[in-house]
Amino acid sequence: MALTGIEIFKILPKTNCKECGCPTCMAFGMKVAQGAMQIEACPHVGDEVKAKLAEATAPPMKTIKIGTGANEHTLGGETVLFRHEKTFVSRNIFAVTVCAGKDDAENDKVLEDLAKIDYDRIGEREFVETVYVNYAGDADKFVALTEKALKADRALILACDDPEAAKKALAVAKDSKPILLGANAANADAMCAVAKEFDVVLGVTGANMDEIYDTIVKLEGLGNKNLVVDTTGATIKETFANTVLLRRNALKDNDRSCGYPSIVNLGKLAAGDEYLQSALASVFTLKYGSIIVMESMAYSQALALYGLRQNVYTDPQKPMRVTPGIYPINGADENAICAVTVDFALSYFVISGEMERSGVPINLIVVDAGGYSVLTSWAAGKFSAGSISKYFEEAGIADKIKNRNLVIPGKVAVLKGELEDKLAGWNILVGPNEAMQAVKFFKELN
Repeated sequence: MALTGIEIFKILPKTNCKECGCPTCMAFGMKVAQGAMQIEACPHVGDEVKAKLAEATAPPMKTIKIGTGANEHTLGGETVLFRHEKTFVSRNIFAVTVCAGKDDAENDKVLEDLAKIDYDRIGEREFVETVYVNYAGDADKFVALTEKALKADRALILACDDPEAAKKALAVAKDSKPILLGANAANADAMCAVAKEFDVVLGVTGANMDEIYDTIVKLEGLGNKNLVVDTTGATIKETFANTVLLRRNALKDNDRSCGYPSIVNLGKLAAGDEYLQSALASVFTLKYGSIIVMESMAYSQALALYGLRQNVYTDPQKPMRVTPGIYPINGADENAICAVTVDFALSYFVISGEMERSGVPINLIVVDAGGYSVLTSWAAGKFSAGSISKYFEEAGIADKIKNRNLVIPGKVAVLKGELEDKLAGWNILVGPNEAMQAVKFFKELN
């Protein structure tokens, strides 16, 4: 059970030194209880107290890491059931499936499609993070397929309930820190030993949630809490119920044996139906698949799913922002035309992308608008002639850029006259209302 702010305050040194940034120890204790600050921020707390508080204030869902290097991913660590209550912590990741029981051409096609999905959206890299390698009874083929999957440079899930075959595959894949998925009621002891030997995350499966829960408790008794849970049932309804139940029991009932990330295998629920898999992937992005496994993924599917994921896995209390400054586009120098926009990340990446497509050198000047969109920040008074001219003065824009043509967004054309008064010597031009019109606008302007 998590400690309250009062309980944390009672074991603090009560010096009110303010070195943590809070006015009192009581205020600090409250922030720690809310998860807004870490206990390490207090310089006067001893190691014993830190250890006690770390255990007591840990999220009800355990944080699990898989993969290594650029392919390391964090799962779990969630504290709320609904994003609007606070925020979701670790975004779900996607996997595509290769199977040792299929021919090479089918598996190669899956991996080829995977490689095509790799792009940036609003400053984040979007790609298929994981390859799900399915064992089909032949250990040698399983090992060979694992070696092939490793070349895709992604994190791996080795789906295998045979401890000996798992050992052979892990012998070649252990450095990539894969998930070994296959522990069940019958083989829990052996699979736990294999997972510990190779120091990898162990995935738990079972016929139903009661059986899975008992297996989790057994594995925890064996000292293994580095787990993920396959909540895939026989039907879509059962799978949805399993996945929600696992998260709800962890967060609402504080049952830490349910507090592990989940794997949902859509290939088992909608084999051969890419449209239904896409629909289900969107459902489990919302409710609560930590790893969503599909048979394959096309670029068109990724665009929709990753856009949804990015909308869900952002902090609703923190606007997505870019740092204010001058962003040269298409090799722009001090003589290139200027354009101004807000620091809302989506606005910046959309308009900068269209500007790049125009091929015209442009200095895009991003001003501090509180992380809001153009119209929202204008309505709130955060994107005004006064705020723009103030930023130009503070940032020394006039000293850094010789060109005195400045394009403003068409939706705030009303600022033109006032800006001409406040930015003496600048020629204020009204740009298009929509980003998609920017290519034609700047080409004609150039």
